[in-house]
Amino acid sequence: MRRKKKNHENHVDESWLLPYSDLLTLLVALFIVLFAMSEIDSEKYQQLSTVFKEEFAGGSSFMEESNAPNQSTTDIPAEEEKEKEPNEQEQQVSKEDQELEELQTIQQQINRYIQDEELEEVFDTQLTDEGLLLTILNDISFDSGSAEVKAEGQKLAQDVSELLYTDPPHQIVISGHADDRPVNNADFASNWELSVMRAINFMGLILENDKLDPGKFSAKGFGEHQPIAPNDSEANRAKNRRVEVLILPNYDISTEEQ
Repeated sequence: MRRKKKNHENHVDESWLLPYSDLLTLLVALFIVLFAMSEIDSEKYQQLSTVFKEEFAGGSSFMEESNAPNQSTTDIPAEEEKEKEPNEQEQQVSKEDQELEELQTIQQQINRYIQDEELEEVFDTQLTDEGLLLTILNDISFDSGSAEVKAEGQKLAQDVSELLYTDPPHQIVISGHADDRPVNNADFASNWELSVMRAINFMGLILENDKLDPGKFSAKGFGEHQPIAPNDSEANRAKNRRVEVLILPNYDISTEEQ
């Protein structure tokens, strides 16, 4: 009896090993999940799913019940996604091209008007680095030494005002010019004043169109200092006595590097 009792006392209860092994299994599974969450892709997802299937002995993997990673996004390297997105330079080129096309459309409309009205001798359009430039020679708009717009020029200003209406609106700069002959009257002390008043008076007629925003308009005068022809004949002086309308782009179309 004493020997049997002694053997019974030396027997160790090992029932705790089962929950302990289950706990270790769960800890391993937890660390696998934490590792996989740091950077998951389709290959690691498959490996992780296989591990859970094996660990849980045929039980359905909870990873299968959850939504798998989106194949279209996880399989594409970050570098490739970045390449597909338009960079800043491409966006700038696109905006420049769009604005240039709009100015070209306006130019075509004005050129049709010039052709229909047979104004090729006194009205010209040109795309420049600054924008679309409309040049109106003095003969149709002003008398020599005068800033008052003639009747023919008033009709021209009204027609131009319709052509200047765009959506969205553009900034418009109207500039006046003169030839090299000194002004000799009581109205103007210099060609500077004469050229500025020509621009202002022509702009005033254009802004009679209620569809235009006056806040988009400005006037400048250059006197005789920006001739487009040598002041060596009456015909050339007539070309230099002019008004110019500059339609600025809503985006910089200059070819100069920023």
